Amino acid sequence: MSLRPVVTVAASRKVRSVAPSHSAFTTVLAPAKLNLSLAVLDRRADGFHEIESLMVPVSLHDTLRVRAAAAPGIRLRVTFGGRLAQPVAAALRRDVPADDTNLVVRAARLLAEEAGVTQGLDVELVKEIPSGAGLGGGSSDAAAILMAAADAWGIDWSAERLAALGSRIGSDIPWFFAGGPAIAGGRGEQVTATCGIPPLPVVIACPAAGLSTAAVYARCTPEASRRGAAVQLATTLAAGRLRAAQALMHNGLEPPARGLCPDVSRLLDDMERAGAVRPMLTGSGSACFALVRTATEAGRIAARLTAAGWPGVFPVRIEPGRGTHVLME
Repeated sequence: MSLRPVVTVAASRKVRSVAPSHSAFTTVLAPAKLNLSLAVLDRRADGFHEIESLMVPVSLHDTLRVRAAAAPGIRLRVTFGGRLAQPVAAALRRDVPADDTNLVVRAARLLAEEAGVTQGLDVELVKEIPSGAGLGGGSSDAAAILMAAADAWGIDWSAERLAALGSRIGSDIPWFFAGGPAIAGGRGEQVTATCGIPPLPVVIACPAAGLSTAAVYARCTPEASRRGAAVQLATTLAAGRLRAAQALMHNGLEPPARGLCPDVSRLLDDMERAGAVRPMLTGSGSACFALVRTATEAGRIAARLTAAGWPGVFPVRIEPGRGTHVLME
């Protein structure tokens, strides 16, 4: 296992410098993330928290289709796909505005302002990642639009510059430029890539209720003694020691999340009864997850959770080589 400070784009092509097209779409796959560990180390004077978190991308993703337009302005259309398109998951189709408050619009507008772009952008967002769940869907979408809009507008900026721009509107947006598993530090904007984490199957489950990140952080208790735990966990996973790694997994936001949302405790209990070992909250919740050894085991646990009535159950996989993928049509 190796660590390296890096911010790179894992994409089928790099951001290019060409005349923008008003007909071609750029399609971007924006992955969800899981926090395999999340230590809140301290409260900062600027109001943020100092964290250390081992984060990994998974196969669950949103999709954005982006096209430059002659008419000024950012036009966003939101639809739902995958599990979120099913009636049983109606409660998970929450808090996804199509106006100026969406991080996609905010990120695209910020890029246009900084790069001096006067053209507009047409954006179609297909949501498959539940919001308010700690899966990073909004931040992943913001990172994706920065890459796609730069491509569509012909802006020749490095991934590092795009990531720095993203950090101005979301602390964990830079992580989505890492191209795979990475440890986030600072308030989340300091990213150190890590290698060797295997593509383990995972079961993600979401209760109907979401959680406010700010509310969860407001109730957390910093633990400075956990500094360095993310590196130990990454090393253990890279060595193929799943059971030992599960014992090291920890989320300092889980206690306040349980207090704010009783469904989190009920879900974690149901995951254990379904056969999951060390299920845990991801991010500030409300989604929870469990690492397993085989896709068959993941499918079995997912089926039991679905039968128990949980609205959002996703058998997925860690994708170590996957960042935000930029495609061309």
